[in-house]
Amino acid sequence: MSDLDSKTPAADGSAAPIPAVDPRLLVREEGLKGYWTEFTRKIRGGELGSLPVVLGLVVIAIVFQAQNSNFLSASSVANIAVYSSGLGIMAVGIVFVLILGEIDLSMGSVAGVGAAVWAVLSVTNGMNDLLAVVLAIAAGLVIGLLHGFFFAKVGVPAFVVTLAGFLGWSGLQIWLMGKEGSINAPSGSIVENLTAYYFEDKAAAYGLALVAVLAYAGSLFLDSRRRRAAALPARPATEILLRTGVVAVLCFVVAYILNEPEGARGLPLALVLFLAVLVIADFVARRTLFGRKVFAVGGSAEAARRAGINVDRVRIIVFGLSGMLAAFGGLFVASLSGGATKSLGSGNTLMLVIAAAVIGGTSLFGGRGKVWSALLGMIVIQSIQQGLNMIGMANEIQYMITGAVLLAAVVIDSVSRRTQKTAGRA
Repeated sequence: MSDLDSKTPAADGSAAPIPAVDPRLLVREEGLKGYWTEFTRKIRGGELGSLPVVLGLVVIAIVFQAQNSNFLSASSVANIAVYSSGLGIMAVGIVFVLILGEIDLSMGSVAGVGAAVWAVLSVTNGMNDLLAVVLAIAAGLVIGLLHGFFFAKVGVPAFVVTLAGFLGWSGLQIWLMGKEGSINAPSGSIVENLTAYYFEDKAAAYGLALVAVLAYAGSLFLDSRRRRAAALPARPATEILLRTGVVAVLCFVVAYILNEPEGARGLPLALVLFLAVLVIADFVARRTLFGRKVFAVGGSAEAARRAGINVDRVRIIVFGLSGMLAAFGGLFVASLSGGATKSLGSGNTLMLVIAAAVIGGTSLFGGRGKVWSALLGMIVIQSIQQGLNMIGMANEIQYMITGAVLLAAVVIDSVSRRTQKTAGRA
């Protein structure tokens, strides 16, 4: 007899039905055995989550630390954090687009336009620096909304729209820069400080780690409380403490490394801003109605439309977010390169941004992904590049290795989806 047919005697002696409960929801009540059963079930069903990325990071750290003992030093970790920030912020925008099941090929050129708008307004024309930064980000938002309009309302495929944007906005970037090949960021400007400023006080890194741990623990406790109030199985206090402990160790180890006596500069402002973007974007994706609509449209646009979701509006907003984050990330790239240039955003920028999202676990097929994929994927890419640079590997070898990692991530995603379909959980 199945769970759906289970009955128990009622007060009058008759059999009253018992509500069916998915046994997977009861896993936490079975202790370690239950967790192991659930873990093996997910692996067999192709639900790998972030496991491949985490294992990959562990392998990368071990290999490069063995090759060069400075790989996990304060300066090296800070470099990985800083160089991950700009492209990582752009990758957050790509995550939303990929969840829709679409692609944005204009990220690099939109980043270049954002940097050019800031440079021309602030440096060339003397506009207030903060206002110029805001207008640069707004320019990216408008460009993204324009892409979304042509895609959602006119019906032009996103691939074509953003490919045209890639070419057109590159031309606008060159036109804005004029005869100048580059416009340097003034000393002390907002853009320069995006990647050059460090919080040297050790309390900053440890304070951020403490805030992150408390916020994580608080979110787990609140989620557990809501589930219990709804009479649903919830995480026991022991699991919450264990998860919080793991996160605390990770956060405080990173804070300790950044505060190392030798070669340490403290907490990078770039890392703080990147994490702020991740937290806000994650809240939007997981805790808001709009975020749920994005996943619904990515899973099946027709089903979402029949459910009453304004699919066109969701698509336009997502592309607007992508353009805005591309322009914001472009300011970080300009900071790293010393200013805006005609070639900013070209080269392998687009490839790295998309690769970060996919390597981090966002599906190319839509409907599945997490904002934190941008962080994980970009750390993988920058760790590989940092490690290869430290052992003197040529750029062409770096490109080949990064391409191989990207291909491996897509293969894992494809195999995972096929396994889930076989298991009936796609």
